[in-house]
Amino acid sequence: MIEYIKRVCPSTTNIVGARTVDGNSSLWQGESCCLQSAAVSLLVSCGDSMMMMPTKMCVHSFRKLLRHQGLVPLTGFTSRAPLSVSFVKTGAQGQDGGKKRMSLRNVAEMLRERQCQRVVAMVGAGISTPSGIPDFRSPESGLYSNLQRYDLPYPEAIFELNYFLSNPRPFFTLASQLYPGKFRPNYAHYFLRHLHDRGQLLRLYTQNIDGLERVAGIPPSKLVEAHGTFATATCTVCLRSFLGQDFQLQILNGEIPYCSVCRGLIKPDIIFFGEELPRRFLLHLTDFPLADLLIIIGTSLEVEPFASLASAIRGSIPRLLINRELVGPFAWPTPRHQDVAELGDVIQGVQRFVSLLGWTDQVLDLMQQDVKKVDQEKEWNPMNFGSSGQRPYYDAVIGLCIMSPVVL
Repeated sequence: MIEYIKRVCPSTTNIVGARTVDGNSSLWQGESCCLQSAAVSLLVSCGDSMMMMPTKMCVHSFRKLLRHQGLVPLTGFTSRAPLSVSFVKTGAQGQDGGKKRMSLRNVAEMLRERQCQRVVAMVGAGISTPSGIPDFRSPESGLYSNLQRYDLPYPEAIFELNYFLSNPRPFFTLASQLYPGKFRPNYAHYFLRHLHDRGQLLRLYTQNIDGLERVAGIPPSKLVEAHGTFATATCTVCLRSFLGQDFQLQILNGEIPYCSVCRGLIKPDIIFFGEELPRRFLLHLTDFPLADLLIIIGTSLEVEPFASLASAIRGSIPRLLINRELVGPFAWPTPRHQDVAELGDVIQGVQRFVSLLGWTDQVLDLMQQDVKKVDQEKEWNPMNFGSSGQRPYYDAVIGLCIMSPVVL
């Protein structure tokens, strides 16, 4: 398998083949952790067939793959419940045997004392829903009801390219509700912003397409928007590129944009299932070997190859999960002693971590400073910021979010 990766992805070994980390050149049976990540990605991409190995890094959903196989999604396994209890309450030693497990306080001390200077963060939808962004798969949301009238075969079909080309209206109905500028960042976003301001954020990998990381003030150079962005768009016929702001009003009104040159269908540069990831995603080949702390917030780690990044970090590096449940490698029977899981409400988990860091005042100050720029005439309670649903639309916020992306 490794030899295959080297053959089809020679750039992988060129980038990291000569790298040594902490003086060790054999991170994974003689191979780099980047090759490990690539191996996992390729294995998931090819499914049961080893005869059709892909040469592109594309998006795949565990949930979708399991549905087609007639299996229960990973989050539905009943055997996970006792594992969660064992991991959190009894402090299972896992593969590290007698080593003492790290705690949330230990991670906070390392970060506060700048023992961790190259932090990589991974975030998912769980960091955005507290800002009022609806989950299109949740029957309780009005957005789900609006999409049901289009008779989707299943919710994820909205992000399938063939379905989009034949029926783009469901996607643009969703896009009109999620378009950047309609929602504001929350406490978790500003924690990451403060981490950047301290110079300790190496990179933020996000699965979200809402642009809230940009609105919070994290520069595009620090972002890898793994599942795409509304900042740019492409004609599906002539492949011309456009700025997302050129179609902003049309999308907000739920209209379908068409190319001004060939009248082809315009698609925002959001990554659909089966599409190749943005070039910036390749930054993980250098970011993860350099990282000295991995923070994962609000993600199910079900969509590949993003999910595999959680295992691409060096074995000696602490990993912190702030999530509602154990996911990915944190749910394995043999967790690392450096793994720390803060389970429960995501925002409350981030607040507890920030409190241990002693950064509460700084994070709230950031929130107050930014809201004054766009909402000076309204009274605002920072503790309720982002928790009361959709907020008014502000041109100033849009200007922060819809911009030309940074290219690799």
